[in-house]
Amino acid sequence: MFTGIITDIGTIRSHEQRGDLRLVIGCGYEMETVAIGASIACSGACLTVVEKGDDWFAVDLSAETVARTAPGLWSQDGRLNLERALKVGDELGGHIVTGHVDGIGTLVSATSEGDSVRLVIAAPAALAPALAAKGSITVDGVSLTVNAVEDQPEGSVHFGLNIIPHTAEATTLDQLTVGRSFNLEIDVLARYLDRMQSLRTRPM
Repeated sequence: MFTGIITDIGTIRSHEQRGDLRLVIGCGYEMETVAIGASIACSGACLTVVEKGDDWFAVDLSAETVARTAPGLWSQDGRLNLERALKVGDELGGHIVTGHVDGIGTLVSATSEGDSVRLVIAAPAALAPALAAKGSITVDGVSLTVNAVEDQPEGSVHFGLNIIPHTAEATTLDQLTVGRSFNLEIDVLARYLDRMQSLRTRPM
């Protein structure tokens, strides 16, 4: 479990296609406190530490993980939002995040709004029922609050949110280009409510 509060920005130092994709990620964590087998959320995807050094750790990504996460995210020299797994007693500053990517979002627009940046992100139709104004969403591992939701004629949904300066400085959301892809994770409560509703409406 995670909270969506980013604690470091990692850089992909090497990218090697073996049976799975092996990444070596540079970071600022005190690696003596990170165990082999530990979970680290990398831009919203929960990955397992399989090797480590003084200032890096390695993870393996299956073809399924690569296919279900944002295109281009795992490229050489790419930057990743990092969060270590939640410990019992830690402050829950964001919301409950599982590290399971539910869909891919695409940046529609990014405009200045006061000191913040207003984002509009397009999400697939499958996620539309789980998005609501004032609800929580995880964007590339960052816990954010949805400000507005606009359903689109073809079934997809656009949702808006604001990035305050601190969030931009502490995450990879400082680089925003229209068309950029994001890993999205809906609120865990919305996931279960959606499942319950689908069962209620299923023909007997």
